[in-house]
Amino acid sequence: MDLLDIADLSTHFFTRSGVIKAVDHLSLKLRKGRVLGLVGESGCGKTVTALSILNLVPPPGKIVAGGISFEGMDLLRLPPGELRKIRGARISMIFQEPMTALNPVFTVGHQIAEVLTTHLGMTKQDALHRAVELLRSVGIPAPEKRVHEYPHQLSGGMRQRVMIAMAIACKPSLILADEPTTALDVTIQAHILELLGRIQAEMGMAMVLVTHDLGLIAERAHEVAVMYAGRIVEQADTVELFANPLHPYTKGLMASIPKPGEARRARLRTIAGTVPKLNDLPAGCKFSPRCDIKTERCEAEPELAEVGPGHLVRCWEAK
Repeated sequence: MDLLDIADLSTHFFTRSGVIKAVDHLSLKLRKGRVLGLVGESGCGKTVTALSILNLVPPPGKIVAGGISFEGMDLLRLPPGELRKIRGARISMIFQEPMTALNPVFTVGHQIAEVLTTHLGMTKQDALHRAVELLRSVGIPAPEKRVHEYPHQLSGGMRQRVMIAMAIACKPSLILADEPTTALDVTIQAHILELLGRIQAEMGMAMVLVTHDLGLIAERAHEVAVMYAGRIVEQADTVELFANPLHPYTKGLMASIPKPGEARRARLRTIAGTVPKLNDLPAGCKFSPRCDIKTERCEAEPELAEVGPGHLVRCWEAK
C-alpha cells in the first residue's frame, strides 16, 4: 500500500485578477522509505502541492477538488483536531527559509521541546533534554548551549539544522522538504543534503523533496515528478528520467544544466518564452507556446499517459 496517494488534486487561489490554478488535477503516489523529487521552475505549484498535503494553503487559496490519502486516512476529510495531531508528528515539513519559519521570540530549544510535549506528551524537562540530543544528532556543536539561544543568534546553516531537528523529533513517516538549501551557500548546502540523506535512510522515512535543482534530484531522489503550470508533465524513476527524458519541458531543463568539460564561458541553453500566468493559461497543452515540436494536436490538452513501465508523460508527441 502507498504511504501517500494524491488523487486529482486541485488547489486554486481566488483573486481579484482571476482564479490562479496553482495545482490543477495533480496525482502522485509515494511508497514508504522512498524519496520523490518534485521539480520545476519557480511558480509551477511545487510549494502549494506540499502545503496542500498538510491542508495549510493560505487564503485566498483553497483545495477545490481531489483527495489526499496518507496511511489510509483521507487528510482532506479529517476533523481539524485530528489533522493537527498528524502535522509535526506523522508528517513534518522543512521550510525554505527557517528564519521566517522559526519563532524569533522563543529559544530553539523551546520550539523543539514544544513539538515533543504536544505530540508525545513529554514533560518540559524531558523534552528539553531530548531537544539537546536532537541538536547533537543534526550536527550542531555545543548543543547544551545552543538549545538556549534564539534563531537570530544562529547561522543560516544552523537554523536549517534546527528545522530538521524539529522535523524528525517525532520520527514521522513523511517529510516534506521545500527547497531546504536555497538560502545557503554551496558548502553548507552539501552538508545539509548529506544530513537529510543520512537521517532519511536511518529512520526509513519517505520524503517529498521540492526543488528546482536537477542535480539534487539526481543524487537524492528515487523517483521524479516534473511540474509545469500546476500540472505533472512527466514522471518516472530517476535513472529512467535522466537517461530518457521525453517531455520537451523536461528535455529543456536537462539541456540547461552546465556540462562537465564545457568552456567556462559557454552559453547555457534556455527554454524559449516565459512561464504562463496561472490565471491566464493557454488553451490545450500549457507548454505549447514555448514548444518547438508542437503540432495541431497540441490545441487539445494531452492526458498524463504511461509510455513505458512507470514512465508517464503529458505530451502528444512524446515517444
